[in-house]
Amino acid sequence: MVAGAAAAFAAAPDYLREIKPLLARQCVLCHGATAPKSDLRLDTAGGARAGGKHGPAVLPGKPDESLLLQVIQGSHRELGRMPYKRPPLDSSQIQQLREWIADGAPAPADESPSSDRHWSFVAPVEPPIPLHTGAAHPIDAFIRQRLKAEKLRPSPEADPAVLFRRLCLDLTGLPPGPEELAGYLAEADSERYTHAVDRLLASPHHGERWARWWLDAARYADSNGYSVDGLRSVWPYRDWVVRAFNGDLPFDTFTRWQIAGDLLPDEGTDALIASGFHRHTQINHEGGIDPEQFRLECVVDRVSTTATVWLGVSLGCAQCHDHKFDPFSQRDYYGLFAFFNSTENDGHAASDYSATGPGLDLPTAVETSALQRWEGERHRLEQAVSGVPAGSPEATERQKELAAWKRKRPTTTRTMVMRELAQPRETVVFIKGDFTRPGARVNPATPASIPPVTERPPRDRRDLADWLVARGNPLTARVLVNRVWQVYFGRGLVETENDFGTMGSEPSHPELLDWLACEFRGSGWSLKHLHRLIVTSATYRQASLHRPDLAESDPRNQWLARQNRLRFEAEQIRDAALLTSGSLDRRLGGPPVFPPQPGGLGAFTQTKRDWIASTGGDRFRRAVYTHLQRSTLHPALSVFDAPDTFTTCTRRQRSNTPLQALTLLNDAAFHELALAFGKRLAALPGSDTKRIEMGFQLATGRPSDSSETLALARLLAAERATSPGDDTAWTAIARVLLNLDESITRE
Repeated sequence: MVAGAAAAFAAAPDYLREIKPLLARQCVLCHGATAPKSDLRLDTAGGARAGGKHGPAVLPGKPDESLLLQVIQGSHRELGRMPYKRPPLDSSQIQQLREWIADGAPAPADESPSSDRHWSFVAPVEPPIPLHTGAAHPIDAFIRQRLKAEKLRPSPEADPAVLFRRLCLDLTGLPPGPEELAGYLAEADSERYTHAVDRLLASPHHGERWARWWLDAARYADSNGYSVDGLRSVWPYRDWVVRAFNGDLPFDTFTRWQIAGDLLPDEGTDALIASGFHRHTQINHEGGIDPEQFRLECVVDRVSTTATVWLGVSLGCAQCHDHKFDPFSQRDYYGLFAFFNSTENDGHAASDYSATGPGLDLPTAVETSALQRWEGERHRLEQAVSGVPAGSPEATERQKELAAWKRKRPTTTRTMVMRELAQPRETVVFIKGDFTRPGARVNPATPASIPPVTERPPRDRRDLADWLVARGNPLTARVLVNRVWQVYFGRGLVETENDFGTMGSEPSHPELLDWLACEFRGSGWSLKHLHRLIVTSATYRQASLHRPDLAESDPRNQWLARQNRLRFEAEQIRDAALLTSGSLDRRLGGPPVFPPQPGGLGAFTQTKRDWIASTGGDRFRRAVYTHLQRSTLHPALSVFDAPDTFTTCTRRQRSNTPLQALTLLNDAAFHELALAFGKRLAALPGSDTKRIEMGFQLATGRPSDSSETLALARLLAAERATSPGDDTAWTAIARVLLNLDESITRE
């Protein structure tokens, strides 16, 4: 609803939102402004009507006589099916074009070939909530209007136990324990679900679960990358993200601190820690490198990451030339580049393997105020020493006093932060992206196709941060609500969550996307408000059970007539096993920990590093605290599709490989948890049947049926006949339970 009015779904497709992006993706590569094939341009509706050497491509009101429709259907007598050497359009895309042509092929009279009026580059205006859908919740009103148009019915609400487990996993990343589930089911209050939502949003584990979502985007890691892959200290940034989400820090502030926290001294220490967002670039400590080349690689990474995370667009090609499809020029790219080009060096000197550039010392086992008092006294003593003549006894005494005070310094941890140079570097356009070929000089600037924040020219990263969350910016709010939606349903309303440009997919529910974006921004950028809004909808609460009637009408569940069944993310798999086995250490924050992993992995890097497994409670911390070594990511995370941390990741894939089953059965960390779970089962009171039933409930969140109980009882008997002890037999049961599909799946 670019203009703000919600169109009826039965109306002809919207040209700017649906038809023009479709033509741009499928046709403009050959039929654009540069050497159009057969002299036909399809980058405007006017060009399609004017046609090329074979005549008009579109005859308004006459779809069957239109050349465009004939060639994409493969029905033209002389011309082959289009697009050329690419997959044919699907039936829904062909139908969109047919309906548009039949409606007269309407398009703006002043349309230009550029994509500056693509739907995503026009600021969202809140659409009216559809009436007469029978839905009280705004999200459900939009979803059900589309379901009605598609002649589909929504699924009923999920079973209460299934729904509560889903909610716990989505909001905290942890499944509920038996007592927690029983308490929820026993609650008679009609508002028990909303009470549970509020309770889980207030849980300190909520920040841990959603921090992992953001750390993917931040390309967070505990090492520098490249072949040396030296260690870095940046975990206070991870802990800040946890605190920010637990405290529901408004997303506009969350953005400003990460983009420019070092330039906001009045915002305090947290803003400075948050500026570490753009210190997660790789750092090359190899010998013989060109430090300037790799400094510039960091700047390129920061431009790309900012564009992907906040704007949902790819700017990479504009590094070398004007963007082929989206309204970003090469000068736009280097205008953004200039915002990041004047930060202090990232510590690339090959002679200093520990160099990491600007940092901040933070107190560890003490309050920040204690470090501040220490710094104040140190400064006083240094001033006193400087005021005494050299060689005098009183200096000597003051120096001893100063030395003694320095030895009392509180323990600190260093974290990487951004810091601006006193004198800005000059930024130029690199001809064809080659940093050895400088071109015209540019100043910091936001892309011309998106409205600026103020009339004055932007100066530094503070202005960039303000622009990212300005009301006139059409992308940020849409991109963020889409990425949150993606977590809850497995797919965003815009499926190409990292490409909101012309080559991306159109939103499945455009009015809902814009309504959510406006609601998110209007709530004061509250992520907890957005979470609450989504999980309280009937759409979210639907059963995820397979429906035969959807197999043909909506096989990908695009219209959300049911929930989607999703395998746990890598960290959730470990966390669930920790909880189920009774081993989870729930402490929040602190330095990274080292759960067991197969030996010898450090031998594959330039600098061999032994992985020394943590002991005590650190061994059983949540996976968000696991040390992330870029060159050798923990295999139990890698095999379950955790990102490689080299670049920003805004969507995790969900693969299905034999290695995953082998990991759950044999990985050292999971075998250790199976041993603990087996001992837990063996120690339970009651009969073997009761223990099996309790173990099944702990692992999957539901009671076992008689056939499942019987199969496990037979396995237990067989193991007892060959095992040296009862604990070993129960460990076999535990390994099976931890490896069940249901144990690692959110229904």
